[in-house]
Amino acid sequence: MTDSKLNVAVLGTGIMGAAMARNILRAGHRVWVWNRDPAKTEPLAEEGATRAADPAEAVAAADVVLTMLYDAAAVDQVMRQARPGVKAGTAWIQSTTVGVQDVPAVAALAAELGLDLVEAPVSGTRAPAEAGQLLVLAAAPEPVRQRVAPVLDAIGARTIWTGDDPSAGSAARLKLVVNSWVIAASNAAGEAVALAQALGVDPGQFLDVVDGGPLDLPYLRMKMDLILNDTLEPASFAVDTACKDAHLIVDAAAEHGLKLDGAEAFAARLDRVAGQGRGKQDMAAAYYAGR
Repeated sequence: MTDSKLNVAVLGTGIMGAAMARNILRAGHRVWVWNRDPAKTEPLAEEGATRAADPAEAVAAADVVLTMLYDAAAVDQVMRQARPGVKAGTAWIQSTTVGVQDVPAVAALAAELGLDLVEAPVSGTRAPAEAGQLLVLAAAPEPVRQRVAPVLDAIGARTIWTGDDPSAGSAARLKLVVNSWVIAASNAAGEAVALAQALGVDPGQFLDVVDGGPLDLPYLRMKMDLILNDTLEPASFAVDTACKDAHLIVDAAAEHGLKLDGAEAFAARLDRVAGQGRGKQDMAAAYYAGR
């Protein structure tokens, strides 16, 4: 009988990576975890994951490697550290949000290491990640899709396949479009609260006006609640990460001759609140950028 359990290495166990590793464990797979801060792997070890001292140890027995790191530079550095343990033909699910211009380099690194790349950024924040309800945006050839399906099913509610070629950046492009909306909506929620307070309007009255209509979004209420209740930590989507993604969006637009005034303003607001020491707070903290 064939063992249906996979050996999965998760490199990066921050907000998203830890939740993904936990759900892969719950799906019955064997999981090795590594993080620059070893303390972030301790809770996962208590749930059955194996802690690795370095990336090479984490990937040594892996059928599938999953990276959920900060940016493309971190992906390159960590995967090169993993090189001594990499087995040729292992599937690599690359879920870190990177720029469109970064994808060819990631694909070249996969080829250099002999890995079968799956471009697979995810849409969702802390709560859906913890519930295994992320939306996976992925590109890979059909045979590789089948091999990684159990892992993608464990971390996500749905996978949208954007193409067969993970070097083309189709998933990265879609992820930046999605995040442009996420960041804009979060910023708009904060600005609505700030304006209401400046004008002496109860923010609750604003919510009463939009209640049940096309302008009423669960996301709007969620971000406003974080601001009004001062519950910006722990973050669902941290300022530092949102700031990085906002600049990726602005850069991608500029490369295609497009000026996104709103996105540029959102990036600047996130830069300001990061400078206030709020980088680890939820991106709804952009509310403070105008103060």
